[in-house]
Amino acid sequence: MTAAQLRAAFRTGDTRPTAGLAPGLAQANLIAVPREWAYDMLLYGQRNPKPCPVLDVSETPFTPLAPGADLRTDLPLYRIWQDGTLVGSPTDATPYWRDDLVAFLIGCSFSFEAALIAAGIEIRHIALGRNVPMYRTDVPCRPAGRLHGEMVVSMRPIPASQVALAATISARFPAVHGAPVHVGDPAAIGIHTLDQPDFGDAVPVAPGEIPVFWACGVTPQAAVMASGVPYAITHAPGHMLITDVPDTKYQV
Repeated sequence: MTAAQLRAAFRTGDTRPTAGLAPGLAQANLIAVPREWAYDMLLYGQRNPKPCPVLDVSETPFTPLAPGADLRTDLPLYRIWQDGTLVGSPTDATPYWRDDLVAFLIGCSFSFEAALIAAGIEIRHIALGRNVPMYRTDVPCRPAGRLHGEMVVSMRPIPASQVALAATISARFPAVHGAPVHVGDPAAIGIHTLDQPDFGDAVPVAPGEIPVFWACGVTPQAAVMASGVPYAITHAPGHMLITDVPDTKYQV
């Protein structure tokens, strides 16, 4: 299916995670905050480019990254936040969208997975038809205005012999998180149970494989929770906007 066909499917109720869909096209995380919080969010992205690489900022629910798409309807699943607390997970954010919202589209590591697969690296969550496992860490982000919080990471098990290759390939995509932020011992970044991710689905790590962690665009949601942002709309973790932009545009 094309990106437009997938967005149309999401608009009519398809709620599956987007990893592995429309390979070759970039995907994006969404966070929309009231205009009075928009500068803080923009500064948070600028100060924390690894987990929060900003691809677009829009004062409307539309983006040139996906012409014709509607940010209120064309993602599979959303989250609604009030005072830092999750209050809803609708498939259509239209009733919750406000005229004062500013939407930020943040780079997503799904965008470099096609390149990893092309190099012969298995992406476990795609192979198993699951959502990617994501974890809150004890690694603090640099605060910006009223926003603060910890980094969220995604994890992919990689055979030890392919870790360097995976790091090299993903490093060529700095606008969609780039190289891993940690390799190996999860406890070193505050993760104590790999089989209990904070978001997404657990995947097995086989003997001879190493857990590799990439910065994740769910990090702004951790900031929403930690900072008590009065109102926000985000994507549900793993349920991205599929853009019309080739992933190679973000390759250097």
